Amino acid sequence: MGRVIRILVLALAAVIVGPLAAAQAQRIPVVRDAEIETSIHKMLTPIFRAAGLNPEAVSIFLVNDDDANAFVAGGQNIFVNSGLILQTRSAGELMAVLAHETGHIAGGHLVRGAEQMERNRLIATIGSLLGAAAGAASGRGDAGMAGVLTAQDMARQNMVNFTRGIESSADQAGLRFLAQAGIPADGMLSFLKRMQDAELARPSGSEYARTHPLTNDRIEAVQEAVEKSPLRGRPMPPGYDDMFARMRAKLFGFTEPLSVARVYPPSDTGIPAQYARAIAAYRNNVFADALGRTDALIKAEPRNPYYLELRGQILLETGRLAEARPYYERALALLPGEPLLLIPLAQTKIDRGSDAELRSAIRDLERASVEPEKTPPIVWRLLGTAYGKVGDMGRAALALAEDNLARGDRRNARAQVDRALQLLPRGSPGWRRAQDLQREAEDKPG
Repeated sequence: MGRVIRILVLALAAVIVGPLAAAQAQRIPVVRDAEIETSIHKMLTPIFRAAGLNPEAVSIFLVNDDDANAFVAGGQNIFVNSGLILQTRSAGELMAVLAHETGHIAGGHLVRGAEQMERNRLIATIGSLLGAAAGAASGRGDAGMAGVLTAQDMARQNMVNFTRGIESSADQAGLRFLAQAGIPADGMLSFLKRMQDAELARPSGSEYARTHPLTNDRIEAVQEAVEKSPLRGRPMPPGYDDMFARMRAKLFGFTEPLSVARVYPPSDTGIPAQYARAIAAYRNNVFADALGRTDALIKAEPRNPYYLELRGQILLETGRLAEARPYYERALALLPGEPLLLIPLAQTKIDRGSDAELRSAIRDLERASVEPEKTPPIVWRLLGTAYGKVGDMGRAALALAEDNLARGDRRNARAQVDRALQLLPRGSPGWRRAQDLQREAEDKPG
């Protein structure tokens, strides 16, 4: 149950400090990718609506983890492991797993899980006290230890029973949401069966089974619902299979570049295969080949912002910042205001160093940080650099305080907050934000 408890701890922390900061504190390797986040969100939007959720209020985060898993934390934040996308075999399987996670959100399972943890803690504490008292009264320490272990076992079993219950509830909710969205639920059954096979094949079980306990009753209930569904065997909504194939190819290219030739043999001339090969060439440091393959993708789909972003990224990370800039600008023209495109564009401007370019970069980065709880720490570091270069040391200190706090360095965050409070005009928005950060930085020693 350790992984379940860790997720519940993350869930509570994310409410307080934001999902990215909470994930970083829990050493969960969140990575940001505009294409994958946008594609998953678009595919899930009908499911969110069926669940009675505002799609704009639900955020998707990608976790660089090989395990086939997903979880909810901090209210309406869905964390999707890269391994889940790579190991699911269809858009239907991925949507079924994430419909299940949506069931956790709609059912308020995070709050109920936190309450159950607190009840279990009280059971274990009371059991320990009673055990100690019994041991003292009888003069036998083994009697007291037996009472402690019994209480701990009871608390553990309560948590197991609770977790199994909410997993079954989330299955049923997910099936209902899929049906209302017109999406076949076949993928839920095929995925659960494969996870059960993996659990039987390995004594330790699959990661999904450890965090989403599988039972025959669960699988039989899903099978019955799928067999009775009028949507059984129907194709996915238009575009879903293509989005899934592209995000999967992208992840193979970035996370398993040496496997790309095996997964996408030369006979596969489809766009996803070409995409995977271009990214794999970049990850393998064959930059000329990567640029050539990316150019071919851009020629095939000139209005695809993610191909333009990829070419910009290759140029940026090989030190060709001036050449990278127009590709980010073209991508932003197709995806106005996308924070994950504004950030690298700002990097190219900071490199130029002129006052006008620095102030333009600051505007880009401020637009990219309108939601501080979702802002990658690199934004604050770049803002600190840009503000410092234009001589605005108060705002530079404030940005560096944000950066240190996001990375969990509370000691340096407090130092930068103190500096910002001294330099910023009293009562200004920046000064008030520094006061908020001061309170956050003082919550825990560090």
